[in-house]
Amino acid sequence: MAYKIMIDAGHGGPDNGARYQNRLEKEDNLAMALAVGNILEQYGFWVEYTRKTDVYESPYEKAQKGNKGRVDLFVSIHRNSSPMPNQYNGVETLIYENGSFAEKVAENINRQMEWVGYRKIRVMKRPDLIVLNSTTMPAVLIEVGFINSDIDNTLFDTLFYETAFAIADGITMSIYPENYVWS
Repeated sequence: MAYKIMIDAGHGGPDNGARYQNRLEKEDNLAMALAVGNILEQYGFWVEYTRKTDVYESPYEKAQKGNKGRVDLFVSIHRNSSPMPNQYNGVETLIYENGSFAEKVAENINRQMEWVGYRKIRVMKRPDLIVLNSTTMPAVLIEVGFINSDIDNTLFDTLFYETAFAIADGITMSIYPENYVWS
């Protein structure tokens, strides 16, 4: 039986998430979620989505969708934001608890994103986030760079597919480490 992964595109519908110039986080999240999901499907994973269009579901509804779907891993895709434009840049992945399988997934995603060119910030424990604390399976929330960072937006736009592959590869190498050569 194939490993099941739920891909969550953060925000949606009337909830735009962060905004920078003409960029809406919900749109970036959806585009990246669909790209990552497509790659994972090509890798042989069973992929489900919390949304494939611009609709809103609460974080709790999204977590419950993962629970009801009995998926093995929940991956939520977001963009970070800072108080001032170009204040910060880089990738950060959030988890419920340290020492978990989710932490391994997060570390591998961040490592792969660093190869693309994103600055690796950290893996951070955030037990207060609903998509992390209300799922019954391991869950990660990836902040795919800062939406108000010109450096990260350039990477996101010009290396979009490389970014999607980095996320998918970080997930895959966590699940099937024997298929990867570690450097």
